[in-house]
Amino acid sequence: MNLHESAEMYLETIYVLSKKGAVRSIDVAEEMGYSKPSVSRAVGLLKKGGYLTVDGVGNLILTEMGEERAKSVFERHTVLTEFLVGLGVSAEVASDDACKIEHVISAETLDAIKRFTEKNR
Repeated sequence: MNLHESAEMYLETIYVLSKKGAVRSIDVAEEMGYSKPSVSRAVGLLKKGGYLTVDGVGNLILTEMGEERAKSVFERHTVLTEFLVGLGVSAEVASDDACKIEHVISAETLDAIKRFTEKNR
């Protein structure tokens, strides 16, 4: 299943929030600034795609496939943010820009940025 940018954003948000504890739809809505119905629709689509499940008390749980995709998006975000900060961009702007770039960057370019960042640490 080819995920759109918004689906990747949901997965990344659920992944990051899950590192702090259980995640419910309301947590995602608050974190992303979206309405509960919007999050419920996205959760339904992600469930249908096999990216997450919802347990008996409403906790969102990433499947193996969902976690792999979320980790990939999170890694792209982290690498790009670090790279942009290294260029002199403020941390806030770098994170915002990385959020936009992370969904369209090629693996080849990301790998080159990783190598460049590692060499210049």
